[in-house]
Amino acid sequence: MSTKKIVIDPITRIEGHLRAEVEVDENGVVQEAYVSGQLFRGIEIILKGRDPRDAGLLAGRICGVCTNSHFRAAVSSVEDAYSLKLPNNAEIIRDLMAMALFIQDHVVHFYHLHSFDFVDVTSALQADAKLASKEAHKYHRKPFRNSHAHYEEVLQKVGNFVKAGKLGPFSNGYWGHVEYKLTPEQNLILISHYLEALKFQTNISKAVAIFGGKTPHPQSIIVGGVTSVADMLNPQRLNDYLFIMKEAKEFVERAYLPDAKLQSIAYRDDIKAGIGRANGNFLSVGGYEFEAKQRLFCNGVIYAHDFEHIEEFDESKISEEIDRAWYSGETRENEVCYTDLNEDGSLKTAKNDDKYSWIKAPRYDGKTMETGPLATVLVSYSKGNNLIKSFVDEFLAETDLELIDLSTTVGRNSARAIESGYICEYIFKLVSRLIQNIKYYDTDTWVRYDFEKLQKNANGKAFLEVPRGVLSHFVNIKDAKIENYSVIAPTTWNATPKNFDGLRGAYEEALVGIKIQDTSKPLEVLRVLHSFDPCLACAVHVIDADANELSSYKIKTLFEG
Repeated sequence: MSTKKIVIDPITRIEGHLRAEVEVDENGVVQEAYVSGQLFRGIEIILKGRDPRDAGLLAGRICGVCTNSHFRAAVSSVEDAYSLKLPNNAEIIRDLMAMALFIQDHVVHFYHLHSFDFVDVTSALQADAKLASKEAHKYHRKPFRNSHAHYEEVLQKVGNFVKAGKLGPFSNGYWGHVEYKLTPEQNLILISHYLEALKFQTNISKAVAIFGGKTPHPQSIIVGGVTSVADMLNPQRLNDYLFIMKEAKEFVERAYLPDAKLQSIAYRDDIKAGIGRANGNFLSVGGYEFEAKQRLFCNGVIYAHDFEHIEEFDESKISEEIDRAWYSGETRENEVCYTDLNEDGSLKTAKNDDKYSWIKAPRYDGKTMETGPLATVLVSYSKGNNLIKSFVDEFLAETDLELIDLSTTVGRNSARAIESGYICEYIFKLVSRLIQNIKYYDTDTWVRYDFEKLQKNANGKAFLEVPRGVLSHFVNIKDAKIENYSVIAPTTWNATPKNFDGLRGAYEEALVGIKIQDTSKPLEVLRVLHSFDPCLACAVHVIDADANELSSYKIKTLFEG
């Protein structure tokens, strides 16, 4: 059987540089896939020799999107090393920042990073504004910004882009592709919400900044607690946060969730065919305690889509290999070992020991795992978390789907939407707890400690459930300085190379078996990969320690003609 190789490099609309090579047969069906992170990560090296109290400020720079997540994980790992117990208010404030980030991240992913894999912009220009308004009512009784005048305005705006020959954010799409299945009116609804989501993400960023000082790269999280005590005690600041979250809740309930339902119904055949399904191994570490020891998410491990038997998460079962990543030496102590590409520019993948990615290969009990909102929802629901059950049941009932159907390309989008609606419902309980603490004179946000009296040698770790999945930071402190540091990000789990075990990671497994209708326009590959919301910046980095010039660019201005 003859095969053809399709290369997409870089994958756009993600954070970082990702390359995909898929081998398809004469029918366009993917037989094998190789997904590669294309930049070297060196943040752990930068952290060596630093004061542990600076870990958050540096690790927070791992990514410009996931800043809050890495900042908190780094600080938490140091607190674990020193056995520091945080005041309740500090945990709540950190959680409030994290919850706002979850919602922002999921909305931005659905509309700005992934929607145009399903939405045909040119088709929307043929839409009838009145029919679009009627269509929107199928998914919510009070759809967001649902008026004839509004849809006419959107049509005019998109039409002006087209007439000017400059599509702007709508450029470089595979418009007219046979795999687009939405009607013109459905396309118009989602484009309308795409534009509204641009304003949404600006507003919700303010919610993070209220307690974080700024965003991205908040600076209020410190070893021992948080510094935003003045914001916590200011009623206006709390009201500002609540107002932003109420607006966010309205958008999620009236736009995001209905659009996810619209997409699930329109692409029902793809869902039922299992397109984009990986091996069914899911990992979640849970977290976010908010009331009577209840947690927003449950921890657990699912194997092979067996939702009846959920194992408890056991950190001792985690390993990280480098056999097929561009490193040499031991897992924790390794050196860069780049082997270059084949002469034709393709990845070296012919041999079982060829290295083809900067991403390391984490395993749980020797198996590859999928992590992210899909894993979180499946684990929490399957473990009987009553807080999330109604949200999942309602979504599945309204779309006529089953739990297994979430384990697909479109299903991952549904899981994110469900998680967002769930968070929006319970985030106000966290604020209520904070107000109750203040009311009864509990205003502590930091635990006092004497750094000079802390143990000089210690090891710490942190496991957090963040927007893209399980994030873990590990720190080894020697003579009061960071000796070694390690990060396993959600994308590291999902984009793992095969390693000597030959096991495909979630990205690669989800690609195998899909049919590409037009190999010159591999929209199907983009759909699968984008559904994971890849963040290669969390997995790979490059730095020139000698400050040498890596490359130079000239930007041509309009005034230069």
